[in-house]
Amino acid sequence: MSPDVMPEAQVAPTMTEPGNKTDRAHSRARAARRRKIAVMAARVLLLVAVLGLWEAFSRAKVIDPFNFSMPSKIWDQVYAWVMHGTAQGPLGEQIWYTLYEALLGWVLGVIVGVVFGIVLGRITFLADVLGPYIKVLNSIPRIVLAPIFMIWFGLGPASKVASAVVLVFFPVFFNAFQGAREVDRNLVANARILGASNRRVTLQVVIPSATSWIFTSLHVSFGFALIGAIVGEYLGATKGIGLLISQSQGTFNTAGVYAAMVILAVVALAAEGLLTFAERRIFRWKPTGSDS
Repeated sequence: MSPDVMPEAQVAPTMTEPGNKTDRAHSRARAARRRKIAVMAARVLLLVAVLGLWEAFSRAKVIDPFNFSMPSKIWDQVYAWVMHGTAQGPLGEQIWYTLYEALLGWVLGVIVGVVFGIVLGRITFLADVLGPYIKVLNSIPRIVLAPIFMIWFGLGPASKVASAVVLVFFPVFFNAFQGAREVDRNLVANARILGASNRRVTLQVVIPSATSWIFTSLHVSFGFALIGAIVGEYLGATKGIGLLISQSQGTFNTAGVYAAMVILAVVALAAEGLLTFAERRIFRWKPTGSDS
């Protein structure tokens, strides 16, 4: 046999390897799609089962329909608010009022939390000085500050925004602080060797490295912003979903309380979806679990 001719047994694996890789990739993609469909189906079935049992138990008086209401009455209340508005005006206006307060408080809380977290994460002396005070403030239940903010700022949106800010600040601050501390020291050292100033190291090395930490806190913190706005409106307001909850409670309208909670859940899920979309767009370079 000529030395220039390679045996067939040595050629076959090389010829079939790309096809095998493609088949495995297609198999993984099909498995991922099947799993996603199964998860969505399980979620829908769970929701249908819970709502169906709730409705059946309420109609059978197994649970008190006055105290627990029932899904059909909750739907009727949402439909009435959508079609005929609320006592304070159109439902969309109430949702926007609460969303405006939550969004403004969330943005301010995120900005302040990120700035303080990065600064204290970079300056050890400042972190040592302010650390005990931050821990003391973090130990205070922020919800109890809502009445104080109402005294300071009145019944307008400012008191609700302040409540949202203090709820958002701490989770964002601690994540930004930890992200600044977890930056690869070799990256910082290399940047300094190349002549980067402290400002450029912070802007071009520390903040990009801490971005994933910060985004992790954004998902939780928006929910906190909604809580701050709702609690403030519940205590005293002229508009908003929190006021709907307060008035529904005052008139023993259990369906109205649940209906407001459903609306809030829809708003929170929509915000979560937007944050997830933005995170995926920003971190497209990061490998996912299915890529490994």
